[in-house]
Amino acid sequence: MAFLPDESRALPPPPLLNKGSVWLGFVGWMSALMDNAFNRRPILRAGIHRQILLASLGYFVGYQLVKRAEYMHAKVDRELFEYIRHHPLDFQSPTEKKRIGQLLEDFYPIR
Repeated sequence: MAFLPDESRALPPPPLLNKGSVWLGFVGWMSALMDNAFNRRPILRAGIHRQILLASLGYFVGYQLVKRAEYMHAKVDRELFEYIRHHPLDFQSPTEKKRIGQLLEDFYPIR
């Protein structure tokens, strides 16, 4: 599948109720309601099957988009950690941390 490669199957699935799927499910349902309104049909009572279809279609698309976003973020994280592993000298932490009193100059009020 071109949208999600096979290596994305190793990732844990996102939760079923996530922001993307709920939002796009709501957008799908609202598009069915807008279609009813533009065609001068009763907004909530006409075309219940279309409302359910478009809401579930939006939910599915939102879920797949969240899966793709998580895969892309995991791929970038993997590449960054691989780079850090190959170049450890560029990412050495300082041996002794400076305290805030060592960083700031002494304060002398001017009157």
